[in-house]
Amino acid sequence: MSSLAMMGQAGAQRLAAGTWRRFMKDSRCFTTSASHRNASSSPAANQKTPSYSYVVVGAGSAGCVLANRLTEDAQESVCLLEAGPKDKWLGSSRLSWKIHMPAALTYNLCDDKYNWFYHTLPQAHMDNRVLYWPRGRVWGGSSSLNAMVYIRGHAEDYNRWQREGAEGWDYEHCLPYFRKAQCHELGENRYRGGSGPLQVSRGKTNHPLHKAFIYAGQQAGYPFTDDMNGYQQEGVGWMDMTIYQGKRWSSASAYLRPALGRPNLKTEVRCMTTKILFDGKRAVGVEYVQNGEKKRVFADKEVILSGGAINSPQLLMLSGVGNADELKDLGIPVIQHLPGVGNNLQDHLELYVQQQCTQPITLYKAQKPFHMIKIGLEWLTLFTGYGATAHLESGGFIRSRPHVTHPDIQFHFLPSQVIDHGRVSSKIEAYQVHVGPMRSTSIGWMKLKSPNPMDHPILQPNYLSTDIDVWEFRECVKLSREIFAQSAFDPFRGPEVQPGLQVQSDADIDAFVRRKADSAYHPSCTCKMGSASDPTAVVDSRARVLGLERLRVVDASIMPSIVSGNLNAPTIMMAEKAADVIRGRPPLVEPGVPVYRPPTLETQR
Repeated sequence: MSSLAMMGQAGAQRLAAGTWRRFMKDSRCFTTSASHRNASSSPAANQKTPSYSYVVVGAGSAGCVLANRLTEDAQESVCLLEAGPKDKWLGSSRLSWKIHMPAALTYNLCDDKYNWFYHTLPQAHMDNRVLYWPRGRVWGGSSSLNAMVYIRGHAEDYNRWQREGAEGWDYEHCLPYFRKAQCHELGENRYRGGSGPLQVSRGKTNHPLHKAFIYAGQQAGYPFTDDMNGYQQEGVGWMDMTIYQGKRWSSASAYLRPALGRPNLKTEVRCMTTKILFDGKRAVGVEYVQNGEKKRVFADKEVILSGGAINSPQLLMLSGVGNADELKDLGIPVIQHLPGVGNNLQDHLELYVQQQCTQPITLYKAQKPFHMIKIGLEWLTLFTGYGATAHLESGGFIRSRPHVTHPDIQFHFLPSQVIDHGRVSSKIEAYQVHVGPMRSTSIGWMKLKSPNPMDHPILQPNYLSTDIDVWEFRECVKLSREIFAQSAFDPFRGPEVQPGLQVQSDADIDAFVRRKADSAYHPSCTCKMGSASDPTAVVDSRARVLGLERLRVVDASIMPSIVSGNLNAPTIMMAEKAADVIRGRPPLVEPGVPVYRPPTLETQR
């Protein structure tokens, strides 16, 4: 999410990546079989090449889960490949504070050390702006860069997936995997998990502006919800965060690091996977580049792509899986015609409604050098204080209009001002709400720019291309202003900073949205899960790539449609569920769990 705490210095210089590690085989690898050697006529295929039960491409939110769960079976082996570095330098959170200090998250948006640093095409409906898409390229993936907000989405998102062809992915089949993954500090109940590896907490600052937002939301007529990931998403309240003992709790911390001591797990970093190797229609391994050297690793059971919604479809297309005509135009031999690869691209847009604060209680002073040093020293010594939170501790979900069955607008409140993704320091004492629609109807696509794996793909999210999306954003501005106008904010409210009092008409609001809306960093749905009869589907309900053997995709790309909230928690849930599928375990199911329904749909609240 681009709801960013403002502790990082703006404009940090790009940092060079560290020395690439050389490839080393462990005791689990052995000489490839004849069928593996048939995957290529290259002389390298005749050399000894490591082989594992599973090769997982991408050590992000999903890949770390798979590496852990698949190596729980001692007879199986996993090779986990990551294009970026480890998330800790010399094994230290303190030495890697730009990742592990929650308040420092904006640092890694300023350069490409841990970040793919993607950009979209100019957006025709947003004044031809090019939008910035940071994506994690490090152990933990985007869970090592994000704002640590833990949101599952709504139960109806998963029931919709079932209707869209993702058999067995309805809420009663997904909730048990949310619970399996989670260890919530408030304890276990019918919705929360209490013993999983993913630590989830609530904010500790008790900031008066967070309280004001929650009270103002209730004054505006919205209910209070004590757990927006539980029975009732709708309303305003305190948000959950993947922060544990004052540190970011990424999927690398939760899943990968506890498994590193297992002899059946091999990890490689700073290795760019460039091609899936096939024997006919069967995936047998991958080719990658590490330290300038081309290498291969083979899978005896499956190759699993977990590179995320951009990298997974990119690797499929580079390997000959995608729209046959487009692949031929690039000179890529076609393995399987799957026109859905790279299509169905969905994302969340958001914008900031900002209000000046009349009291010096925002994070403005905390961004001054002297205070940053104090905050940093406290965190480095004790893992406490203002450095131990991302400050996105309150928020909410509401419905945009009558007859909407479940919330389609999300709020994140921040007691600070954010400018340009946090890459520019705030200028004044101010607070803001990040707001945006959750189920926009604008659908985009991504394509290869060239057959060169090092070239970033072409990203076309097609934002604000439908009338209803424009209308929903207009409502987002109006409803946010209404909350900020409530008496709970009277002690703090100064002039409106953004959009500004001069922006009042629908046309003016629409123009503001075009100028200022930005990605919430939730690209998804580019390898859609669905039935074999769906021409837009890429994987089936077991995450297997259609028309091919021994190849799966497990990450946010396989969502049939985007969920109503942030994507990290759903992605981890999907990987937990897919791990059971891969291991041949019966699916967990919890039928009959009650979910809040509005007392009437005749009104917006």
